[in-house]
Amino acid sequence: MAGPDDTWWDEDAGPIVRSFARSGGRTRPSRDEFNLITLILSATDDSALPGLEPEHTGILRLCTGRPLSVAEIAAKLDLPPTVVKVLLGDLLDLGAIHTRAPIALAEAPDIHVLQAVLDGIRRL
Repeated sequence: MAGPDDTWWDEDAGPIVRSFARSGGRTRPSRDEFNLITLILSATDDSALPGLEPEHTGILRLCTGRPLSVAEIAAKLDLPPTVVKVLLGDLLDLGAIHTRAPIALAEAPDIHVLQAVLDGIRRL
């Protein structure tokens, strides 16, 4: 018989599901090209790929029309970024998304320019 001390969660907590259960037990993405600022854009409608898990269709719906970063997707779906990366790897393998690396700086800013800006701010 369960006593009052045997319950370690309350009814307001909702269902308890481990993160890896949402990614089919996988903890690493099939591809290593996602970081938190990689931009994702849907390449297809979620109805074009029947049999997707709800998390996959959620990602496709979020990224339809405008790109979102991996971090934004994780936040909007309330999933850990590692799980989102696994799901994104699935979608990339299916050709359902496009990825775009963030724009990198061509070179580091000139230290003399930064010093001049700082000096100008101090004079204000």
